[in-house]
Formats: sequence, C-alpha cells, structure tokens
Amino acid sequence: MNAPTQNPVVARIASLRTAMRAQGLSAYVVPSSDPHLSEYLPSRWQGRRWLSGFHGSVGTLIVTADFAGLWVDSRYWTQAEAELAGSGIALMKIAVASSPAHIDWLAANLPSGAVVGADGAVLGLAGARALESALVARGILLRTDIDLLEAVWEGRPGLPAAAIYEHLPPYATISRADKLAAVRGEMQKLGADTHFISTLDDIAWLFNLRGADVNYNPIFVGHALLAQNIATLFVAEGKVDAALAQRLADDGVTFAPYAQAATALAALPASTRLLIDPRRITLGLRQAVPAGVTVIEAINPSTFAKSIKTADEAQHVREAMAQDGAALCDFFSWLEGALGKETVTEVTIDEQITAARARRPGFVSPSFATIAGFNGNGAMPHYRATEHSHAVIEGDGLLLIDSGGQYLGGTTDITRVVAIGQVSPDQQRDFTLVLKGMINLSRARFPRGTKSPLLDALARAPIWAANVDYGHGTGHGVGYFLNVHEGPQSISPHSPPDAHTAMEPGMITSNEPGIYRPGRWGVRIENLVLNVSVGAGEFGEFLGFETLTLCPIDTRCIDRALLDSAEIHWLNDYHATVRARLLPLVEGAARDWLIKSTEPI
Repeated sequence: MNAPTQNPVVARIASLRTAMRAQGLSAYVVPSSDPHLSEYLPSRWQGRRWLSGFHGSVGTLIVTADFAGLWVDSRYWTQAEAELAGSGIALMKIAVASSPAHIDWLAANLPSGAVVGADGAVLGLAGARALESALVARGILLRTDIDLLEAVWEGRPGLPAAAIYEHLPPYATISRADKLAAVRGEMQKLGADTHFISTLDDIAWLFNLRGADVNYNPIFVGHALLAQNIATLFVAEGKVDAALAQRLADDGVTFAPYAQAATALAALPASTRLLIDPRRITLGLRQAVPAGVTVIEAINPSTFAKSIKTADEAQHVREAMAQDGAALCDFFSWLEGALGKETVTEVTIDEQITAARARRPGFVSPSFATIAGFNGNGAMPHYRATEHSHAVIEGDGLLLIDSGGQYLGGTTDITRVVAIGQVSPDQQRDFTLVLKGMINLSRARFPRGTKSPLLDALARAPIWAANVDYGHGTGHGVGYFLNVHEGPQSISPHSPPDAHTAMEPGMITSNEPGIYRPGRWGVRIENLVLNVSVGAGEFGEFLGFETLTLCPIDTRCIDRALLDSAEIHWLNDYHATVRARLLPLVEGAARDWLIKSTEPI
C-alpha cells in the first residue's frame, strides 16, 4: 500500500520555521498583500496562499515555533476549514477583515524580548504602525527588513510581464494631461510639490493606461512619482513599446525600472514636500523617504477623482450594462433549456456565463472569478467551484451566481439567485427579505456628502426586522474599466464614516444585501447603482441612486405576501426598464426568456 501523501503545506511551514530560527525570529507574519496593497495579487506575492494552502483573497498567517494560525473573516470560515485540514494551521475566526485580532494575539502570546518578523515591502503603513505600537507596548521587537518567502519559496514567480496599453477615446473621456494637471492642482492645495502613488488602479486611471498583470483587473504593476513638471513611472522593462513611450513623453511622463522606486524616494532632496497616502503605501517605501523631507499624509487625490465618473463615462457604463444584460439573457435561457437534459455543474455555469459575455462587443475579461454556488455552497459568500470540488445542478433549491465583466466602457458586477426545481417557503422568505433590503436601498434619498457607511442600515432594516443579519458589507465602489472593488466609498458597517467616504454624484457602488444559511442555501441580490442628483432646496442638494444593472430578478423565488405595494411597483418598473433596454439586443430563446422573466407581478 502506498503511503499517504503529506500535505505540502506541512513541509512549507517547516521550511519557514527553519528560516525563522536562522534570523532569530519568534514569529513571522504573512499578510495577503503586495507592494501596492492590492486586493488581487500577482503570483509573485501570493505567499500567504502558497504557505497555507488557503485560496481566499483575504487572510493573515502567523507562524511561531509551535503554532500556526490563519485569521479570516466570516466570508471564508467554511472554505478555510476545508482547505486548512491536515495542514497543522489553526483557523482563527474574526468578524471582519479589518479586525486587529492577529495583532492582539501576538501581543498576548509572545513574551517580552521576542522578535516578530514581517516583510515591510508588503506591509501597509497604517497596519504596520498599529502592529508596532501593540508590540512595543509589550516589549516585543518588530523586524520588517527581511522577506523570508524569498528564502523558502523555491520557484517563486517573478514580476508579471504583460504589455501596458493605452485606454483610448471614446472610452477614455478625460485626457492624461488634464488628469495630471488636476492631481497636481490638488497637490498644491495640500502644500505638496511631489506625490508618490503605489496603488495600481490609481496609476492606471491617472495615466490612461491599462495592463494584464493581475487576474480580472486591467492594471499593471508599477509605482508613480509626480513632480510639478514631470512624472516618472516605475515599471518592469519591456512593458511599454516605443510608440506609447513617445506619446507619454509628450505629456511629460518618463520611465524607470520598477526596482528603483525606493531609490528614487531615497534621493529626494530635503526641500521636498511629499504627499503620500498612509492607507495606500507600504512601510518599506515610507522608510525609504529621507528624514529631512516634509511628508504630508492625505488620501490620494486620484482615489477621489477616479471614483466620480463623468457624464460620458456614465453613459459608456450604461451601454456596457446593456451588453452585459443581453449576455445574461443568453446565459439564463441556455441554463433553463439545459437543466434536466444535460449535466450542468457549478463549473459549467462559470464557463457558459463567460462565453456569453465574450460574444458581446467591448468585452475584455471577467471582472472577478465567477461565484456559482448551489444550495449549501451558496451559503459561502466567496465560494469558488473547481474541477475537483463542485456541485451538480439538479434537484430542488437555490443557485446563487455572482459574476461580472470588464468592458472597454465599464466594469460590471451582478448577483442573481434563481430557482432550481421547487423552492421552499423558507427559501422564498429569505429571498424576499433580501429583495426588500435591496429595494429599500435602491429607493434611498440622502444629502450630498452623506458618509457612505451610514446608508448600510437601509438595506439591513427589512432583514433585521426578521431577526436575521449578514456578515459582509452592503456595497463597494466599482471602477471604470478598472478594479471591481474600489474606494473611497463603502456601504458597510465595518467602515468608519470618515470624511473621505462622502457620497458624491457620479460614484458607482454595489447594492448587495444577503442572507446565508450555512450548509443549506445562500441568497444575495446585487445591482450596481449610480449616484445622481435628485434636487436641491433649503436643506441642500440631495442624491439618489440610478440602477445601472439590467437583468431580471427571479420572481419564482418571491413570497409576494411579504412585499408591499411600493416594493411591487419598484420591481415591476425595474423589469419594464430591463425589458425595454435589452429587447433590441437579444433574439430567439434569449428574447423569449427575457419577455417571460420580466412579466409584472
């Protein structure tokens, strides 16, 4: 009989411990981040995944001589429990991703005089400050000058090498020169003459450039240093062709090797007044700044600017939403015809929905990994079916599908739950409560400048009324042919209502309440909404939401007795809009499905 195969994670953790002993470290912290504090990481910086075997996008791994733990929030508990089995790594449950529980654990479990290691090149400045403060108070030293992954990760991937290309008119509605001028104007208001940017979507937006270095997000790996008359992009060599380099040079943009970003910061003269965003720069890059430089800390001006879509951009997004909705009609009509006639799995769902989008003009790629979860799998908000682990879509229940596309004219993100066979009264009740929450937020009006986290309770109120809740936020900002998750706005009880979260016209945000019954089913209904002005008076300007997403909501899942007349009116109006906008774009079975699925209730 063959010996059982040992989990490779066990050997990797053992190698890490050997490297820790060689450096005199009592503990090592591996966050889910890169030098740009990205959400989706290039392969080179997926060290936490490689070390732990956990594939979720968020989590913090801590290894000591006799303990290893992975801190993850409620979205990932079920997934992490399965993926950590046999690894020797303990699942450490936290309520939200921003929880400092791992810092508290280190402070409580390490003795005075212990040394904690972390790679400062991927450790966010704000998080590093919190970590160091907690450890110093207990007499524990933090070392951030070593990347142990480089020592233990054999065959570690190098920098991504995909070419950088231009985002062109008509989709690029503001010129690169105008964007640079606007950001420089904001720098001057803050008293800065130089600005360093590491966040990849800010850089892509500012320079009207796109890339393919990160799965699902059309961005490239780089840093940017802006002075008043010149801007330097730090990217890997060979990523920009001569023609594009010349067009950039015409706008005062030069290039330097990616690895020289820290060196450029270190070479800044003492007279420099440097603007950095402490939430969007790593400790390692901050430490490169000479002591004599005046550092001004504020949110990146580009983060604000890119969140507010122009009228032309909003129109391109509407057109992308129509193409996306037409693709979904193709997909759902296929699904309805295939069930019971051929084997349909959660993996098939992913393949078919991507193929339907790929047939649409302007489509570039999915905007994230499709989540297709049937019954119990749908109760895991970030579930991902694989060839080795997935469900067949058969019998009775609820199928949750969260998917999206990157189009030249916008980024989409939509969740729909559809009935498979018979739907139980309890499932209908949960579906209808979520729908009520989504409608309640969709119909909201609020003063311009309202802090986005304060809107979260509007979606939860109908769900809370049934003594039910959900663990994730209700809404995230969405980019313009950029990251599907962007800030600064966030409709979430876990986000502080800081000044930078103020809602402004032109922002696009998701609206996605949910209910999850572990092991049984999950419900989430998601539309994207655009902030629009709805009038002004003696109490100032008020905003409301224009729903951008165009796709029917499955009325077979609704308990109509739980909807009031205003909610039914909203749903029927929405379906009338969906039908009118999509009918010119579909034909055959997709057209028939659209007409049937948008009948008023």
